[in-house]
Amino acid sequence: MAADESAGEASATTTTAETPTYDTVEAAVRGQLSKALGGRRGIIEAAVPTIVFTLSWISSENLRLSLILSISTAVVLLLVRVVQRSNPQFVLNSLIGIAIGAFFATRSGEAKDVFLPGILYNAGYAAMMLLTIAIRWPLVGFLIGSISGDPTGWRRDPGIVKLCSRLTWILLLPCVLRVVIQLPLYYADLVAVLGVAKVVLGWPLQVAALAAMVWVLARGRTPMQRPPAAA
Repeated sequence: MAADESAGEASATTTTAETPTYDTVEAAVRGQLSKALGGRRGIIEAAVPTIVFTLSWISSENLRLSLILSISTAVVLLLVRVVQRSNPQFVLNSLIGIAIGAFFATRSGEAKDVFLPGILYNAGYAAMMLLTIAIRWPLVGFLIGSISGDPTGWRRDPGIVKLCSRLTWILLLPCVLRVVIQLPLYYADLVAVLGVAKVVLGWPLQVAALAAMVWVLARGRTPMQRPPAAA
């Protein structure tokens, strides 16, 4: 997320080269969300192996070849990260996801099973986030706790709990949408359409959710509550 998105709304100062201190909850959440997405490069790296698999399947309908090309693409992206000495987290996440999907597909012999782990993951993640909202411990609240140094201190402020519940709903909805759209395609054996749907419902939907969260965050200036310094 660009730095100018947070300018004028909340300031972020740096106590060390690596540890930012945020003045408001909104600035803290924006900072954490930016890290979580990995920027444009992280988003692209997550999508490219799926695109390669889908294009290979459409042209050849060869499961083994499509998996090899997809995994090889992820490995190349990982090697580039290693050579550049940059953070490989998002490529590794993509590679692990592909490996799990390949395991499912090779065991069943069905190309559609490459996408099954992702569908199950989104269903489970949505259910978990819904539970955290229902018990009034919304998931996004723990992002705030990780920054403030008090993992559960945010829970004492009803305003922050309400804000975090709204943001968790925004994170939850894309997961539900992915399951609702992809599961019927999975049962219909529409592998190529599944691949397209995975890409379209991946980073574009995530960016849309992020934009919605930025809009919600831009409307408020909830002060950060930090634990008192030790004597």
